[in-house]
Amino acid sequence: MTSAQLLIVATIVVYLLAMVLVGVYFSRKGSGDSSHEFYLGGRKLGPVVTAMSAEASDMSSYLLMGLPGLAYLCGMAEVGWTAIGLAVGTYLNWLIVAKRIRRYSARLNAITVPDYFSKRYGDEKDLLSCIAALAILIFFIPYTASGFKAVGTLFNSLFGVDYHVAMVVGAVVIIGYTVLGGFLAVSTTDLIQSIFMTIALIVIVLFGIQQAGGLDVVAANAKALPGYLNMTQGYDAASGTASSFGGLSIASTLAWGLGYFGMPHILLRFMAIEDDNKLSTSRRIASIWVVLSMCVAVFIGVIGYSVSKVGKLPMLTTSSESETIIIKLADLMSQHGLFLALMAGIILSGILAATMSTADSQLLAAASSVSQDLIQGFGKVKMAPKQAMLVARGTVIAIAIVGVFLAWDPNSSVFRVVSFAWAGFGAAFGPVVLFSLFWRRSNKWGALAGMVVGAGMVFIWKYLIAPMGGAFAIYELLPAFLCACVAIVVVSLLTPAPGKAVTDQFDTYNK
Repeated sequence: MTSAQLLIVATIVVYLLAMVLVGVYFSRKGSGDSSHEFYLGGRKLGPVVTAMSAEASDMSSYLLMGLPGLAYLCGMAEVGWTAIGLAVGTYLNWLIVAKRIRRYSARLNAITVPDYFSKRYGDEKDLLSCIAALAILIFFIPYTASGFKAVGTLFNSLFGVDYHVAMVVGAVVIIGYTVLGGFLAVSTTDLIQSIFMTIALIVIVLFGIQQAGGLDVVAANAKALPGYLNMTQGYDAASGTASSFGGLSIASTLAWGLGYFGMPHILLRFMAIEDDNKLSTSRRIASIWVVLSMCVAVFIGVIGYSVSKVGKLPMLTTSSESETIIIKLADLMSQHGLFLALMAGIILSGILAATMSTADSQLLAAASSVSQDLIQGFGKVKMAPKQAMLVARGTVIAIAIVGVFLAWDPNSSVFRVVSFAWAGFGAAFGPVVLFSLFWRRSNKWGALAGMVVGAGMVFIWKYLIAPMGGAFAIYELLPAFLCACVAIVVVSLLTPAPGKAVTDQFDTYNK
């Protein structure tokens, strides 16, 4: 290795060790000694940690890999409308869901999202929590796999390290601090990781513009591609011509924002804040950071194309290649002196941060689903606190192992895998969350129908209907979300109204 590469590796190693030490610290503080502490941190997150932890766990590897890669290859249309949808969804989620679910879940003493569903609807058999927990396992495993894939891609692209070895090492680190410290460790590392992600975005933009020859060159190169900067066209890299991005496609990509209402790892942050009156502060911080970070991420893709165009980097022609653009730029930066090599190490740590901040949150949510909701809730298995913690930690390890196997193919796309899992959660949980908070007449059968229809329609639309093309080739989240809403309303009205205890509880919560 060159001295620059050694400095990069040293920076990344220090970063990874720091994350593990955070886990050790919270483990010694007792944050992993009880299920309430392990899964929800005792509901004592501050507003800044809540905001940045929620958004860092949301903005996974697709922020630093997926969005720049899509912008590099296809221009502004798809990625631009996606970013707008995500920004609007972020703000609305904080505005209309955060405070309500914090107060409701606290009064119900619910510590997981499936647990909230069952207690909200008075489901004594915990059927709702069982189905919700299964949905979390189904969709979080591929989501986690996409994070591991990003780690393997990073080290393979930069150092030629075996993809599979790098992926496994990254998974071990993530498992380490998640298992040790639980929710507080995950939330604290997410805050740190959001800082690294921000530094990475800013530095790589400035360096990329300089390497491309200035903003004028970046703009000229982008304008030279047909439809590249057009929000209603986009660029078809395969044919070198403008593509078409009409109203239906715009609605489809804007639908990404609907996914926020059903993201378990984000909803858990809402449930965990120490004071729900501080959520307005969290909302402002989170919304501003999300908008700025996505704008910069998209701009990196545009800049990266210009750097390739002027010959500083090779042209990247496939989605799996284009998603490495920020890695390629960091590698180029490392060749310009030791200081920039150090900055490259921080940037690459930022990519790891984006990956780890989501994977750890997903592992924790999945572990809670198995231990708290499936085994103790639905299965009615009584476990001592230490036994429950062993099961939770064992679940984290088991899910991570499955995720590693799913990420074994280095040619899979981070953006596409994340988009499917995002649709799954958005359609399965989003409508149920909204109706549980705002519609008194909704009942457990309606919630169950919405969950099953939403999750099922994601698969049906993705693999059976969308391949028909034309108007059907839209993002599966939109039709699945709408079908779930219809299912909740229809089934709730066709089945007996919820009992007095459930409605009185709803009325009390809404006062």
